[in-house]
Amino acid sequence: MRQRLERLLCVKSLVTIALTVVFCRLAVTGAVSAQQFLTIFTVVISFYFGTQVERRLAGG
Repeated sequence: MRQRLERLLCVKSLVTIALTVVFCRLAVTGAVSAQQFLTIFTVVISFYFGTQVERRLAGG
């Protein structure tokens, strides 16, 4: 459990969570369109999960 929490608190995870929160807020307030939100969110989440898979395949 502690190791999982440590992984969650790494810089990459914090940036991903922060971007998600910010863009959700911008979408709710109407500052960005749904299409812009979807594009940005897809890139961020794809990068995050892509690096997680890459790390597992590399054995790290």
